[in-house]
Formats: sequence, structure tokens, C-alpha cells
Amino acid sequence: MSKVCVVAAGGTGGHMFPAEALARELAARGWRIVLATDHRGEQYAHAFPAEERIALDAATGKGPIGMARAGVAITKGVLQARKALKRLDAAVVVGFGGYPSAPALLAALSQKRPTLLHEQNAVLGRTNRWLSPYVGAVAASFPNLQRVPQGVGARVSLIGNPVRADIRALYERPFVAPKGKGAIQVLVTGGSQGARILSETAPRALAALPEAIRGRLKVQQQSRPETLEAARQIYLEAGIDAEVAPFFRDMAQRLSEAHLVIGRAGASTCSELAVAGLPSVLIPLKIATDDHQRFNADSLVQPGGAVMILEDDVTVDGMTAAIQPILSDPARLSAMSAAARSAALPDATAALADMVEAVAS
Repeated sequence: MSKVCVVAAGGTGGHMFPAEALARELAARGWRIVLATDHRGEQYAHAFPAEERIALDAATGKGPIGMARAGVAITKGVLQARKALKRLDAAVVVGFGGYPSAPALLAALSQKRPTLLHEQNAVLGRTNRWLSPYVGAVAASFPNLQRVPQGVGARVSLIGNPVRADIRALYERPFVAPKGKGAIQVLVTGGSQGARILSETAPRALAALPEAIRGRLKVQQQSRPETLEAARQIYLEAGIDAEVAPFFRDMAQRLSEAHLVIGRAGASTCSELAVAGLPSVLIPLKIATDDHQRFNADSLVQPGGAVMILEDDVTVDGMTAAIQPILSDPARLSAMSAAARSAALPDATAALADMVEAVAS
């Protein structure tokens, strides 16, 4: 029988998408995959290649009552996981962070099964920080990993953040800067959290560019539903060719056409920009736990692949001032593209699968 890998991930896309990439790679290598998550994770798991899904109780809380309830939920989740791991004879448990990964990893540790953590951000998340001293190994996505507990650093391996196959394919694509009076393609993305600042500021900032640049722009922008029409009107009045929608499904295609990306600094976003070799202007989400988006963005800013504007400093004039010298200089765009790609770890999925197999052996 093939070995069983239990992949445990919290209920957000940031946890689930890298977990799915690993699951597909391991399945291709002959592993049997079981997913452990909570009800939130199910909305991201419709295509997850798992032969079985385990729903684990997990929670967090504030104050004495909240903490007590969380403790009860986690204890219940650990008991559920222990029973499942024994039945499956799991060879390894891989945690991707988020509350549901805690009971699965605690259960594995109590049964002395091999364990591994993958941290998507440049700051160890709370669950991963708590468990990292006890697991077999820690896989990091960024070189500047923060909040690593004392004594854990020697077991941290830099492998990168798994990206989707269609994004990985962009690594070999040459970046071609806009020439002459050709179109300048700008992609504006915005995560669901705190997206208003991008929905409202980016259109005004682009509309304020000089006519020589503005007239060449082709903008594709993700926008909150309540700001769609306002953004469209701003672009229309500025004479900018723009497509504004709440969500783009064909993101790999749009990235392949872009000359500049304006967006947040989530782990997946920064990893995809590096693999695709795309210049960017990044606005880290101010309320992100432990300011992790700022550290994510640093991975692209330090080599010169991105410009960062902190949320408190965002103004229309400031964003225009940041964008204009980039879009008016094809040589700078090309240099930023090369710098972004220098930070890429395009084979993270295979590297993580290799790490899992080594820990499980």
C-alpha cells in the first residue's frame, strides 16, 4: 500500500492553495493524500486531490472564557485526529498553519509520527510559531523568516512557496518592456481584506499620470463590488482603456501580459510576482498579523523588484509619484523584472515534496 500523508491546513486560500500544490505533487509520486481542515477550508477544497477529508475541531479565543472554549475545541480536535491517524497509519503529517493544523500536528507528535511545517509568510504564524520547536522540520517561503523561536533556526529550510502550475510556467517567459508608443499593461489586484484602498486610490493615481503615459495604459483591475462603477467612471473620464471586475479567474494569463502590478503583499502574491518576474508597487495590509505583509514585500523590495508604500502613507499623489518614473522608463521596468525573478524559488513544490519524503523516511 502507498504511504499516507495527512495535509493539515487552516481555512484560508493562503493556507489551502500551497497545501493543494503539495498534495498534487505527492499524489503524482504515488502517495495517498488525506486533508485535515475545518468547515472554512472546505470552500477552497473542491479540487483538492484527497481520498478522504477529516473535519477537525479547532478554535481561538480572547479572554478567559474564550481561551477555555478554544482549549476544549483543540482537545476535541486532537482526539479526533489521533483516532484518524491511527486508522490511516499516517506516515507523515504536514501542517500549513491556521488553527486546524494544530490538532493534527499535536496528535501526530503524541503518537511520535513524522511532522513538518510549511510557513507561507515571512513571519512565522502563531500556530506554526507555537509548534515549530516540536516538529521534525520547518520549510520557509522567504529568506528573511521572522519570529523564529530560539533553537528552531537550525531546522528551517528555505524552499519557497508552492505556486500553481500555470504560474510556474511564467518563470521561463521573457519580460518584454513596452516600446515606443505601445500599450503599457497595468494589473491592479486586491485581496478581499482591506481592498478599498486599492479600489479607490489606484484609479485616481493612474488617471493623474501625464497624458503621454495615460494614453498608452491598458488597465485590468480587481475592485470591490461597491466601487466598480466609480472606478470605471474614473478610467472612462481619463481616457484609459480599463477592465474592472470583482475577480479574475485567468490570473496567469493576465500576469503574462502585465508590465506592472499594483497590489497587496500576501505570501502567494509576492511568490507569484517573483516567479513571473514582474515589477510591482506593493501596499502591505496594515492589519496583517505581526505586520507579515511588510516582511513579504521586503523580499521583492530588497533586490529592487518592487516599490513599497506603507498603508499610512498612501495618497493619490504619492501613488502617482511612485508609478510615473517606473512606467516612463522601459529600462527600469526590465531591471525590476530581473530583480523580481532573482528572488524566485520556482521549484518550491518539488522541493517541499522532497522534504516531506525525507522527513517521512
